[in-house]
Amino acid sequence: IVVFSEEEKEQLRKLTNKSYLLDKRSRHHVYLGLIDILLAYCYEIRVNEGDKNVESAWNIRKLSATLCWLESFTSIHDVLVSFGRRVLCYPLHRHFGLVTRAFNDTVMILQLGKAAVLKCLLDIHKIFRENDPAYILNDLFITDYCIWIQKTKSKKLAALSESLQKTTLTKSHIGFELEELEAAAVLVEEEERMLKAAGTVSKQQLPSSESETSESEESSSTSSSETEGSDSDERESSTSEDGKINSLQGTLQEERTAPLIDCNGLRQGTNTSTFEVSDEKPKGSLQSTSVPGKLIEELEKQMHTAIRLSEQPEGSATASCILQEQEENRVSEPDEFSKDTTGKGNFLEVSSKANPLLLFCSTNEDED
Repeated sequence: IVVFSEEEKEQLRKLTNKSYLLDKRSRHHVYLGLIDILLAYCYEIRVNEGDKNVESAWNIRKLSATLCWLESFTSIHDVLVSFGRRVLCYPLHRHFGLVTRAFNDTVMILQLGKAAVLKCLLDIHKIFRENDPAYILNDLFITDYCIWIQKTKSKKLAALSESLQKTTLTKSHIGFELEELEAAAVLVEEEERMLKAAGTVSKQQLPSSESETSESEESSSTSSSETEGSDSDERESSTSEDGKINSLQGTLQEERTAPLIDCNGLRQGTNTSTFEVSDEKPKGSLQSTSVPGKLIEELEKQMHTAIRLSEQPEGSATASCILQEQEENRVSEPDEFSKDTTGKGNFLEVSSKANPLLLFCSTNEDED
């Protein structure tokens, strides 16, 4: 039993009493328009669960081609196709299941009789009255429907519900190729599932691979440390070898630069050309020259001094030997300086030429 509220009764009191003269064809269009309006209302109630909002008027008038486009239908199937296409295009929630739910709700309302239909029409009238552009639709359709439905017979509405229940609506009737799109969507979902499964399998295999990579990284780090250690050892060995070589070179240099002392007390320095005799105070210094004329003159002077020393009776042998050694060193000095000029060595070398002073040394020893 449908019960009207006081507000709804007040709405009915404001309605005027009219009579409508409709032929059979016009009556058929009016019934189909009523089904179209009820379908849009049932969608609004189903989506918002009876809680009306600012979009309620827009949903009802946009989903109903009768209210939006002043469409007049010729069959129930056309009404269902138009409503289904609009549900899948315009509102926020677009799903074919909502079309079927609204269809079933409309059948139930028609089965309840004209009181239930009138209650729904009064609710639509209230929604449009509170909306700025939609209130015009009350004057064009809803008010007249509220007056006209009160004079219709319930048998007519029951027959309309039966004919509506017998009508079927499928996805292929809408013409949006929904079946093909859904098949493509199913294939995409299967591919995504396969990819996710492969991703989970790869993630499960990742820990073992990560452990292997960590082991390889550890081995590489150990090998790098070993190579670094070997490099450091090589560097240390090379530095130690360099130190040894430098020490050997230093000792050789010291040996080269060290003064040479002979058996007779004669000390000779490599860096200087001075010669000292332990028993004698005067020091003879000879400046090395590479000019052969000066060298010959110096040799002659030394020969004269050697002859003079040979005439002395005491210490003639020792003095002659000392002078002989001095002459040998002086003769060997040109070779040394010649090597210095060429840059081959800084040490003294004995000359390979025969020294003529050896004759004087031997004669003095024979005389003694």
